[in-house]
Amino acid sequence: MAEINIDATNTILGRLSSYAAKQALLGSSVNIFNCEAAVISGEPKVVRDRYYYLMFKMGQPMKGPFRIRLSDRFVKRAIRGMLPYKQQRGLDAFKRTMCYLGVPEEFKDKKMTKVAGADASKLPKLKSITVQALLKSLGGKA
Repeated sequence: MAEINIDATNTILGRLSSYAAKQALLGSSVNIFNCEAAVISGEPKVVRDRYYYLMFKMGQPMKGPFRIRLSDRFVKRAIRGMLPYKQQRGLDAFKRTMCYLGVPEEFKDKKMTKVAGADASKLPKLKSITVQALLKSLGGKA
């Protein structure tokens, strides 16, 4: 079983999530670092309004659904959306993925990779918002 270490800095969240989900389904252990620096593409106000609706206008305030406002858990939830997590193989793949804020001390010397084709700087005139900025505007902690 291989271990894949991914740096999420300036990486589009959807492409990162699909790549991580596919690698986890293939049996690799996937570690994602710097989750707060991942990017969601789109007009920042539109993205914020969409998540604001999901968090505060949908469901019942005391019964849920409760949405996550921590960057690492937010990214892990996006990966879960790409997995068949209600089946055993999807659940096992979900357990093989780990997301981190920053880079923990035990992984400082490990080699990190970037997801090919998911870099946000290569797309022309891309309007985007980082995961950290989005969650901070929705009441999350920095």
